[in-house]
Amino acid sequence: MLADDIRAALVAAADPARAPGQQAYMKSAMPFRGVAVPEVRRITRAAAKGTTDAATLRAAAAQLWDEASHREERYAAMQLLGLRPLRGDPAVVPLVEHMVRTGRWWDITDELAHRIAEALDARPDETAALVRFWSGDADFWMRRLAILAQLGRRDRVDRMLLTDVIEPNAGDREFFIRKAIGWALREYARVEPDWVRAFVASHELSPLTVREALKHL
Repeated sequence: MLADDIRAALVAAADPARAPGQQAYMKSAMPFRGVAVPEVRRITRAAAKGTTDAATLRAAAAQLWDEASHREERYAAMQLLGLRPLRGDPAVVPLVEHMVRTGRWWDITDELAHRIAEALDARPDETAALVRFWSGDADFWMRRLAILAQLGRRDRVDRMLLTDVIEPNAGDREFFIRKAIGWALREYARVEPDWVRAFVASHELSPLTVREALKHL
């Protein structure tokens, strides 16, 4: 099975001397095997090469995630969701939500935001409605996911959606929310700097958010 093949390859690539430092940096309760993220990606792509069945890839991702004993297995699960056969697949979205709610950390949420950006391209109205719903979620990681959901979309950014996910969270004191708002605005400023300047001027945002948003302006 694909999940077993990836797991075995990660075990073979393990560097126990590296693992404690990775775990400490990520403040992770789950241990690492000591495999660098680029190597995890290479291993995952190699194992999945030639697999074009979306259901097979989704099942392997879910298995790696839910049965993970080491964090690299979760990185591999996320990598599988980004492979071409799954881009824009609506069945990926519930898996992304499951991973964010159970993973609960920035490296997971930020990586999976790209999958939501792809979903917005593939099914804009349905996905935008879900992203708006997440922007008011009790779990701030889901709110961070909503805020970062348009990263990389550049001139395809839906301004109204960006506004709608930021405004309910603008007064939140959570660091990861303030940082996310600033990051989302900073990225859009590469395309529409005047719009971002006007948005910052017309909203009450934290100093951290403003610094991030205007960093390159």
